[in-house]
Amino acid sequence: MAYDNTNSGILSRNDRKEQPNHPDFKGQINVGGVDYWLSGWVKERNDGSGKFFSLSVKPKDAPPAQKPAQPARQPAPASGFDDMTDIPF
Repeated sequence: MAYDNTNSGILSRNDRKEQPNHPDFKGQINVGGVDYWLSGWVKERNDGSGKFFSLSVKPKDAPPAQKPAQPARQPAPASGFDDMTDIPF
């Protein structure tokens, strides 16, 4: 008999964390037969009374996030001078 992992998941420490905004924990979860990636961050309460988990889920079949395209640099506005030989003083 195959293991049924419906409505269950796992969350483990992220040993590949490279940036402060990367999740502290990563894993996967199945909810109602749909698989999701699970991310978690350990946060400190504003009043200093303790810590909590902040969680995020993303469907496993979602396309990977792409970095936004960098806007093209605009040329500097024309100053009216072709080169440094036209200095007006």
